[in-house]
Amino acid sequence: MLSYEEACRIIRSECKEMPKRVVELDLPDSLHRVLAEDVLSDTDQPPFDNAAMDGIAIRYDPEVRSWNIIGEIAAGNYSDYALRADSCVRIMTGARIPPDADTVIPVEHVVEDDDRLTLSETATVLKGQHIRRRASDLFVGMEAIAKGVSIRANHISMLAACGKARVKVFERLKIGLLISGDELIEVDEKPHGDKIRATNLYALAAAIREAGHEAVNFGIVGDDRELSESRLSEALKSDIDILVTTGGVSVGKYDYIKELFETLGVETKFWRVNIKPGKPILFGSYERGRHKKLVFGLPGNPVSAFVTFNIFVQRVVNSFVRDEASGRILAELTCDLKKKDSKRHFARGLLRFDERKGRYLVEDAGSASSGNMAGLSNANCLIVIEESRINPRSGEMIECIQI
Repeated sequence: MLSYEEACRIIRSECKEMPKRVVELDLPDSLHRVLAEDVLSDTDQPPFDNAAMDGIAIRYDPEVRSWNIIGEIAAGNYSDYALRADSCVRIMTGARIPPDADTVIPVEHVVEDDDRLTLSETATVLKGQHIRRRASDLFVGMEAIAKGVSIRANHISMLAACGKARVKVFERLKIGLLISGDELIEVDEKPHGDKIRATNLYALAAAIREAGHEAVNFGIVGDDRELSESRLSEALKSDIDILVTTGGVSVGKYDYIKELFETLGVETKFWRVNIKPGKPILFGSYERGRHKKLVFGLPGNPVSAFVTFNIFVQRVVNSFVRDEASGRILAELTCDLKKKDSKRHFARGLLRFDERKGRYLVEDAGSASSGNMAGLSNANCLIVIEESRINPRSGEMIECIQI
């Protein structure tokens, strides 16, 4: 059976053939989009020596402890002053330092008497203190933000500082969702008998949007061969980039999806992977004209669907435009885990950072059942237990994927 790493290699190979579409957006609209260019600073940052705090600017002389005030400089209102060793100017945070000044003394470290300031008895002065030097953050032409970064609010100020009123970002992928199973009903219906609510549709749509892409809802379809074929055909002929289905790819009597994919022209790249949960996963590609789509048939169990979406589909979304390893953390186990087979396990875990130890700690989040949505809801990571690893013990280091 195919290993997890082999499956990922196949997905990456197929992903490389998909075109990366780039759009240019106004700066405020670029939030949560993925940067499609390296952004270089078009100025030195800061562009001039400036005061790091409110105080007085002086020309340092270790023998001088009092100064005559000869002027004031506020941020954005620079005036040039010629300073001697015994003169100073008041200066505000961010204001440009005059050329003769080389040191700023905080305002709370001096005592004022008319137009003369004296250093407090307990204060000390170091030459060059409290000045932010020109280009100490970035110099002209230096990379400010790298291509592939998902733009967050803290990136917006840097983009603005680099003059990026318009930002090139990757176009959102359109990811279609089709959920199958006779047992499924809408979330606003009350389950009776053997029916359950179609949670996969909403969980995966949310995961797609959280990744910064567009979810396209092709709805819920029962275990009806003709209707399933019609819905799949509609999805494959649409303008989506990736199609994700849940259910119908195992070996049961009513598992039509895998067969219907082949009938409709989907080329199967692999089916079933040596993992837990989510072994009966299908991956393929569909080409219509010049437009190639990736196709994922995920298991129907809610936990299996969510896990396989994260470790395969999300991996594609990440590697398509940015570092696929993002969200992976090494943590110390705080409990024993059971694993006796040769599969790669993705167990639900609770991850936290321990300030005292200076590292992440992780524990099991509960039941490993593929239908245990409460355990999934309580988890914030997947604990990765490699194929060759048996029964990891408390105190061992282990890889985690944040969810």
